Amino acid sequence: MNKILNQPTSLYHFWIVLAVLLFIYYPMTAQNRTLSSKYVAIRMNNSGYITSIKSLASQKEYCPVGDSSALLSLYKDKKYILPVSAKFKSAVNQIILSYPNGSVATVKTEQKGDYLRFKLLSLSPRNGVDNIVWGPYKTSITKTIGEIISVVRDDNFAIGILALDDITTSGPPSEGDLLQSYYYIHSPDKSIPIPSNMHEGQSFRIGGDGINDVAFYSHPEEYYRMNSGTGASLEPAFGSSITLHARDRRIPQTIFFTLLPGFVGVNSPRHQYVDPVDADYIGSAIAFYGCPDTLGLNVIEKVVLKEGLPHPTIEGKWIKDPAAYRPDIAWSGVHDSLISYAKQTGLKAIQDEGLGEYYPNPANRWGDKKIDFANRTIPISEYTKLTNKEGIAYGLHSLCEFIQPNSSDVTPVPNDSLCILLRTQITKNILPRDTIITVADTSYLNEYGGWEGNQTNVLKIGKELISYEGVTTTKPYTLLKIKRGAYGTTADSYLNGATIAKLQPNCYRGFVPDMRLQDKYAEYYARLLSEGGMKYIDFDGLESCMYQGHGQYSFKKFFRKLFETSKLRGIDYLRVMGSTIVEGNWHYMSVCNVGGGNNMFNPVTNQWGIEGKDIRYIFLSNYLPCTFGIIDLQSDWTVAVAENLQAKSIGWGATYMLGLNQKRVEKCNEKYAIFRAIKTWGDARAANVFTSKLKEKMKNQDNKFHLEQVDDKTWKLYPIMLSGEYGTPEILKSNNK
Repeated sequence: MNKILNQPTSLYHFWIVLAVLLFIYYPMTAQNRTLSSKYVAIRMNNSGYITSIKSLASQKEYCPVGDSSALLSLYKDKKYILPVSAKFKSAVNQIILSYPNGSVATVKTEQKGDYLRFKLLSLSPRNGVDNIVWGPYKTSITKTIGEIISVVRDDNFAIGILALDDITTSGPPSEGDLLQSYYYIHSPDKSIPIPSNMHEGQSFRIGGDGINDVAFYSHPEEYYRMNSGTGASLEPAFGSSITLHARDRRIPQTIFFTLLPGFVGVNSPRHQYVDPVDADYIGSAIAFYGCPDTLGLNVIEKVVLKEGLPHPTIEGKWIKDPAAYRPDIAWSGVHDSLISYAKQTGLKAIQDEGLGEYYPNPANRWGDKKIDFANRTIPISEYTKLTNKEGIAYGLHSLCEFIQPNSSDVTPVPNDSLCILLRTQITKNILPRDTIITVADTSYLNEYGGWEGNQTNVLKIGKELISYEGVTTTKPYTLLKIKRGAYGTTADSYLNGATIAKLQPNCYRGFVPDMRLQDKYAEYYARLLSEGGMKYIDFDGLESCMYQGHGQYSFKKFFRKLFETSKLRGIDYLRVMGSTIVEGNWHYMSVCNVGGGNNMFNPVTNQWGIEGKDIRYIFLSNYLPCTFGIIDLQSDWTVAVAENLQAKSIGWGATYMLGLNQKRVEKCNEKYAIFRAIKTWGDARAANVFTSKLKEKMKNQDNKFHLEQVDDKTWKLYPIMLSGEYGTPEILKSNNK
């Protein structure tokens, strides 16, 4: 009896064991694995490739037909290494990817509701891999290319990836991970045909002479798009791609780079040695999201909040929320009426152009900067007590990390953390009066200056700076036309074999910090702002965050240190403007009101300038407010001009700086009515009363409007007829919660 009973029992145990084994083994060998967020599902095969990106609502497939994308690519010596197999460990939410070079990567996966989270836990053995690449992920979307934050969009759907840490940065690996600016041809709108002698995706250098900023913008045609990043790319063969990567920055490298490709002479590529820093690719993490385009910014904010990414707010609203968009003031001249004007217009942030460009200088932080009135001057800190009392953020126009020749980091004793281009050694002893210096090799010493067309050639040895004009190309390699003790430094004696380094110049013939000193400059600005009572800063020359050769990582390091230190010093909200927005500072920048005048937008004719058109495409493609730049209030302005400016700004989702000067404003006969109109429109904008449909009407070049406020939550919007009369008003109600 027992023998008979034992047979089925043994068989039963067999099937149990087999089931357990299958349960354990099957997730490791399944042909496909599907991961889903709230709006999108991606399917991966057992080779480690994404084979499907599908909208859950519409079931539309966004993976190009017959194509796929590696979840995680390796990168070595400027070549991709793609996975050959993937094993899915469901119990611990991991994917094990194997590569033909013998490396094995472990990737953590999480389904986080609105997005999918991927994190690299390990890579072993490394076998010389210097970068890991998330993607490139191929999509069939072609309409809108968000090259800054790695998002592509059409009328219905957006697909993007977002870096969840500072070590993960935009685009594929490149020379120094630095963006390059150029034009490319793209027109998803059939009403704007591309000429027969051009094709989608064709690229051209930007215009001008490589020096004049305005001249860079040289093509008014709508099918010319300015590129400002590498996070997303138009791929005419199948659609588009989105990419992020992380580098092992502990490995030194030499790059060959220019910000502006295509120019010969000025802005030609230069070689640069990139100092290593303590940053690796292990731990790199991204959020992968897909959603209706109208919800794109909302989903990104949810990612930002869940992942603890920078989330500056103004009046309770995230600075990326269109409801938080505000014009600012660009001030010049004496300050007697500035606060009064700001209160009357309702504008709450001021960039003081009248104080001139500010260059950081540790030994003399304030220089000669003071607030001028008609009959007196006062320190900035005294003036900001008045502006802060009124809830107005006041600040300077600064040149970010530009260390000029009069800085204490240059003269009389240069800082050892000035950024360098290269290092070599001297080959014989030299004394203070020696004017013949020989070096071990030419080391690109005959390349002038840096990549911004700067012909400054300066060497640092010990605590001395030496200017020169080249080096002989045959031994003994001898520096030409040297000047000892340049920039007020002291000539000294040095032994054979001493290191001599060429410094990286900025475009104004000064210098820039290396990554270590950059942290000090971030702290410097936080101290400057807090001591001065300032809550606004305009960083012109933001490309100085790229001089070190670490690209977006350098931006992230600078801005994180600035914001963290500012908060410790009591600045809860720091309004930042700057010369550009890139992936590395996207989270931190409130606005980017660059340019001005008819180059940007003409509020009288309602026409975009070439620069305005190019920047508009870049910003709107990346969930940013486009800009009209600086628009000076003219003495002949009418209320109609001011209302049109506000309406077009709201319609386009644009910000701008209202240029105010006391002398000019006081000559304007309608100044008080203009101020009231600006405030009325601004209050309505802050109340979020304008619908998407209404904004489309307001964008139209031929449409003009008049706005009246009824009470705290109600406005009347009148269309202005061709006759100049007001049409039937539309009642607008506040949509703020």
